[in-house]
Amino acid sequence: MLRICSFFLFVFALSAEQADWIWSARYVITEDATHRVIENGAVAVRGARILAVGPRAEIDARFTGVRRLDRPDAILAPGLIDTHTHAAMSLFRGIANDLRLQDWLEKFIFPAEAKNVTPDFVRWGTRLGCLEMLLGGTTTFTDMYYFEDVVAEAAKEAGMRGVLGETIIGFPVPDNKTPADALRFTERYLARFAGDPLIVPAVAPHALYTNSDETLKAARALANRFHAPLVIHVAETRKEVDDELAKRHTTPVGTLDRLGIFNGRTVAAHCVWVTEADMAILKARDVGVAHCPSSNMMLASGVAPVVRMLALGIHVGLGPDGPAGSNNDFNLFEEMDLAAKLQKVTARDPQALSAATALDMATIGGARVLGMEKEIGSLETGKLADMIVVRLDRPNAVPLYDPISQMVYALKADDVRDVMVNGKPVVRDGSILTLNEPQILEKAREYRDKIRASLR
Repeated sequence: MLRICSFFLFVFALSAEQADWIWSARYVITEDATHRVIENGAVAVRGARILAVGPRAEIDARFTGVRRLDRPDAILAPGLIDTHTHAAMSLFRGIANDLRLQDWLEKFIFPAEAKNVTPDFVRWGTRLGCLEMLLGGTTTFTDMYYFEDVVAEAAKEAGMRGVLGETIIGFPVPDNKTPADALRFTERYLARFAGDPLIVPAVAPHALYTNSDETLKAARALANRFHAPLVIHVAETRKEVDDELAKRHTTPVGTLDRLGIFNGRTVAAHCVWVTEADMAILKARDVGVAHCPSSNMMLASGVAPVVRMLALGIHVGLGPDGPAGSNNDFNLFEEMDLAAKLQKVTARDPQALSAATALDMATIGGARVLGMEKEIGSLETGKLADMIVVRLDRPNAVPLYDPISQMVYALKADDVRDVMVNGKPVVRDGSILTLNEPQILEKAREYRDKIRASLR
């Protein structure tokens, strides 16, 4: 009998497909086209990609895994996708609060950046940002800052995926003194990271109101030459719109469209003050919108018409924007919750934006914004293995009736237990595997003292 059992085990081992990892959980939220939620599900991974998703019994019967991660009291979900942030600004966390955007930028942020931002600042600030994001379940972030090549180096060190835009702006900044310098810097950056498995290099003209028309056109041409995305702030405040109407009798969206800035993959951050005509342009040009509810609320910028944009078929994702006063964290669980509730209270309709839609915006919707929906944003065969495990054994997770509702309205960033990016575990049992957390926190405290002294 022992020989017979051994024979069948040997035959099974020969017939089973090999996986590098099998992760299983009480629920698998796939975010696929049918929005399957699989109870007692599993995901098999080989290399950087997903081999299969399904009931655990089926995955176990089909695959043998070199390594397993079994979480019977957890949700397994796609990694969250941040469509707009400034990671290195983590070192300015809380430096200036309770202000309007223009005052925040002109009186505090721009001066603080001029005195403090260096490649070393950006490296440690990005490490701190990636640490927070990964521990909170964000596996892809969309960035706009200075020394973006250093941001890319730090993101790769963390094992994190990034769509990372080098800032182009119409006045001297820490890495480039002129827009022409910035364009040349960006061209070298795009060439360096072309084809990288984790980094999608991007061109990031800051905004319409901080760049000349010629610079904006050059940024678009550069992005198109490298088949790279363009990331830009658009219609964030009423002042921005009023100024453009007074100057050219058109809206920021209208001006950018006339200049041809949307003729290529574009991620437009905020889009709070957009008209029906603006939204028709965004839809026609396939512009992805990064909705940042925490930032828009904290700066009193307004409420983006997200429900209307989604109804028109515009791709809308979520972004925390980032620390320093527009929002002091990188918490996409918080952004999901606020995105749904902000639309509900504005519309006075509890069904205005559902939990399912909010989760979609943080996963597959965010991937669509970035033009990466064929690679990330859902747990499906052939896609890149970016996924998170969220624990269900804490008081805020019990009882559970609907896993998707629980993800958006009950679970928190610190409930994330495990994270995989590109087929590699980067967080295990709530601890980072790729970064030196104590060293990063100590360095952040050192920078706080330097920044505080520079502003006296």
